[in-house]
Amino acid sequence: ATALGFSLTPAFADVTIRYLASQGGLSAHELAAELGYFDGTGIRLENVGYAQGGPASLVALAGGSVELGSAATAAVLNSIAAGNDFVAAYPSNGINDEAQSIFYVLEDSPIKSIEDIVGKTIAVNTLGAHLDYTVREALHQKGLPEDAANLIVVPGPQLEQVLRSGQVDVSAFGYWQTTFTGAALQNGGLRAVFDDTDVLGEIAGGFVVLRRDWTLEHPEEARAFVESSAKALDYAREHPEETKAIFARVLAERGENAEVAQYFAGYGVREGGLPVERDIQFWIDVLERQGAVPAGKLVAKDILFVTGDAPVTN
Repeated sequence: ATALGFSLTPAFADVTIRYLASQGGLSAHELAAELGYFDGTGIRLENVGYAQGGPASLVALAGGSVELGSAATAAVLNSIAAGNDFVAAYPSNGINDEAQSIFYVLEDSPIKSIEDIVGKTIAVNTLGAHLDYTVREALHQKGLPEDAANLIVVPGPQLEQVLRSGQVDVSAFGYWQTTFTGAALQNGGLRAVFDDTDVLGEIAGGFVVLRRDWTLEHPEEARAFVESSAKALDYAREHPEETKAIFARVLAERGENAEVAQYFAGYGVREGGLPVERDIQFWIDVLERQGAVPAGKLVAKDILFVTGDAPVTN
């Protein structure tokens, strides 16, 4: 404050941001809170349970039981196209050569390529999200029907078990499930067939999203939330061992298996932690091609939250 009593910094309101956690995972906003990045912003995070997958968290966001959701980009776009006025706050994860979703089979499986997954059963954490669309896009690129593989929903902690027991032909370990991937590989006997960077290149895998009306009601807090979370993404890349230690402590506090924290491979998000238009536009093009959304209905720059200016409005 100045001598006249006026503050030269934005006044933050006290806001509680409720969210659903991910089993075996720690989102960048959770890491930001652990690092104290929200101190002085008025932001308090409240974990209100677990989400089975991204689409479930978007349903909770639309219904108002949480203030943020987190889902694969295609799922976010489908939700917006269905009438939910969401903004993409920051990339929850990305894929690159270090952090990626990998499709595993047993070592003696006859499946050697994407073409071989036709008619096979693939375990994914949820339908209508990143892994689902990665499979569709992989088949499309090979000139095969996009629905040629059979996808079934299996929670992350069971992906290894259903593969080893022969209940599925392939288990897809998402880029956000590297902790489960590491544990499964430790036990041996698995072979990678393909990964999502083979199909999509380096790109944001999904987004943490906010309701646009909330960002307009709390513009300074929304900006602080996004900037602090992006800062945490950078911290994780620059301090991997410290991040794993925080990861392990939080998982233990939540009653989860803290051992898997050692397999955390990073968030896979580019330096600076903020998205670029291709992160959104790639999937808009896919959804338009599939006829899932009309051409021109979704515009990437309108969906991305802009931290340097006021939140984007339609």
